[in-house]
Amino acid sequence: MADAQSQKGGADRRSRKDNRREEIVSAAFEEFATHGYAGARLEDVASRAKVSKGLPYLYFKTKEELFKAVVRSVVTAHFNTIRGKIETTELPVKEFLKGPFLQFMQDLVSSRRVLIVRLLMAEGHKHPELTQFYLDTVVAPGLETLKGLIDRGVERGEFRRTGLGDYPQLLVAPMLLSVLWKALFERHRHLDTDALLKTHIDLLIAAIKAPEQEREAP
Repeated sequence: MADAQSQKGGADRRSRKDNRREEIVSAAFEEFATHGYAGARLEDVASRAKVSKGLPYLYFKTKEELFKAVVRSVVTAHFNTIRGKIETTELPVKEFLKGPFLQFMQDLVSSRRVLIVRLLMAEGHKHPELTQFYLDTVVAPGLETLKGLIDRGVERGEFRRTGLGDYPQLLVAPMLLSVLWKALFERHRHLDTDALLKTHIDLLIAAIKAPEQEREAP
């Protein structure tokens, strides 16, 4: 009985510790989104999370560590979901691009996750360690997965072999344009970014689609 109670107590403590860490990371996201990287302070994160001033330092030694935790929680987890779908989908590549992938881009542009991207655009030149981290953990794995998706379409005879396989950045370029437009110009001129992204995918597929005879070849 005592051992069971001890194990339960240990599990409860770990759960509280995990919950506090998540609360701090969530508060940090709001702080970074509001004040940027340079303007965010760990004591303000603690205040927003309603914990003692010193508690964030028990989990994260520096603001850089905390920012990386925010990226992993807010961005990487979301990107890993679409990467998993890309790697396991049984849909034709064309249908995947027009369906789940398009929806992913549209959802991302309208979500608050883009605040992290906007922060890096604004302050990343001053903090190369942050852009290197984002490149390594989000951008590079994503591009590798997209390259694999395009290569799969070529191998199946859906697409012609084009430069898209070498430059998968072209798949997501309009998504970055959408983020920039919403940040800089939306107040002056509205852009239907959902329609923009759909048009991009349609045009891209039309440009790389394999001729009928190639698709029918054994």
